[in-house]
Formats: sequence, C-alpha cells, structure tokens
Amino acid sequence: MDLPVNPFKAALAQRRRMFGTWLMMDNPVTAEALAFAGFDFLVIDMEHAATDVREARAQLQAIAGGASSPVVRLPSADPVVVKKLLDLGAQTLMFPMIETADAARCAVSSTRYPPQGVRGVAAMHRASRYGTVDRYLEKAGSELCVIVQIETAQAVANAAQIAAVEGADALFVGPGDLSGSLGVIGQVSHPQVLEHVERVLAAARSAAKPAGVLAANEEIAERYAKLGFDFIAIASDLAYMMRTATTALASIAAWRKRGPAGTA
Repeated sequence: MDLPVNPFKAALAQRRRMFGTWLMMDNPVTAEALAFAGFDFLVIDMEHAATDVREARAQLQAIAGGASSPVVRLPSADPVVVKKLLDLGAQTLMFPMIETADAARCAVSSTRYPPQGVRGVAAMHRASRYGTVDRYLEKAGSELCVIVQIETAQAVANAAQIAAVEGADALFVGPGDLSGSLGVIGQVSHPQVLEHVERVLAAARSAAKPAGVLAANEEIAERYAKLGFDFIAIASDLAYMMRTATTALASIAAWRKRGPAGTA
C-alpha cells in the first residue's frame, strides 16, 4: 500500500482556507457524525478534554469514514505521547504552549525518525497500515504536519523565530490562554488580545507559513477570516450542543409563560 496522503497538509500547501471545530466530548459517535457534517477538519482534544490515547484512536477511526481531516491536539510535547499518537495513524499534531524556537524544534524532532529526530521505531501499527505500507519508515515524515500553538505573550514575542523553524508547518493562536497571559483573562476579543493575534499572523506570513486560530463563534470566525487566517476552528461539539439546548430551553420557557393548553 501507499502512504496515505494528508489532506490537511495538502490544503495548507494550497492555501485553501479551512474551517473546523473542536472535539471535547470524548465520543467516537460525535466525531463520526461531525466528520459527515462538512467541517474541513476536526481537532481531537487531548489537553483539556478527558481523551486518552485509546479514545483518540477510536475517534481517528470514526473520522476516517467521513470527509473531515483529523488534527490531534496533544496534552503536552511529551515525545512518548507523540510516538503513540503517530503510531496510531495521526498525521497532523498540534503542540500546545510552544513559547520558543527551541521548543518548536523539539516538537518537530519528536515526530521524525532518526537521524532527523527521536521518534521511536516500530514496524507494526495503524500508521503503517499494520506493516502493509511500502517503505513506511522512509516516507512517514513527508505526510506529517506539525502545528505549534502560540498561547502566551512570550510566545508572541518569539513568534518570528518559532515560525522560522524547519518542520513547524503552521502556527495556531489560542486566544483563551493568550488573554490570561495578557491579564485580560476570558476577554478573547479584547483589543490587546486581537493585537497579539495579528502579530502572530504577521510573523507566519513573513515566514511563508500558514496560520490558524480558534474562534468562539461564527461572528469572530468571520473576523479572523477577513484578517487572512488559513484555518479557523469554530467552537466545539460541546459548545454546539449547549447552544442548541439553551435555544430549546428558551423556547420551552416561552411556552410555559403562555400557560396550559386551551388558555389565552
């Protein structure tokens, strides 16, 4: 078999703007359903969700039947966890809290086999289609996509150096943590936060690298799209569920106020 092409990486290379969402519910059925909904990519969250390696595998398998590209947001830059996720077939990894160029280089190294990196070697796993991909060890790196998250004021200050790291394929801004770092926690649309978000985008553009960002809703996503971000994650499976539930409950409250059936 041939090594599977990474459609997310291909889209970034073509500078085709992509829209996705976050998977927080740790549920392969939710992942599968959203993979058919039409999102370009889905982020399997292992940092803030309860998702562990086994559950990430289940979500990767579920997404494979749909049209969305999976992105795995790691719990940390731990090379052991990176190795496991790569062996499970993840081709696009998002590394949280990258603040320096050295940290970005370590992240890239953890995804590459020696001598380019430190990824441990195994022959039999889902990524190699259980040993059926011809010359997998030589080819694997070509379809991997490394996204580094810029989430603090220090990271923004170092964004140009981080963007210049070879093998760091894209930058991704986390406005939530960035707002905390800037002393305006939770205010993701604060002018100071937006200024730093734009500084990351400028650094990515200077290095000819794509840039992504997380938007809390469609209105903010549109603003980021107009700024020129290449890939934008909007809300999450859990946020969409709660939004729908809140709307339904508001309607129910209105019905209740009108009184029982047959009354004015």
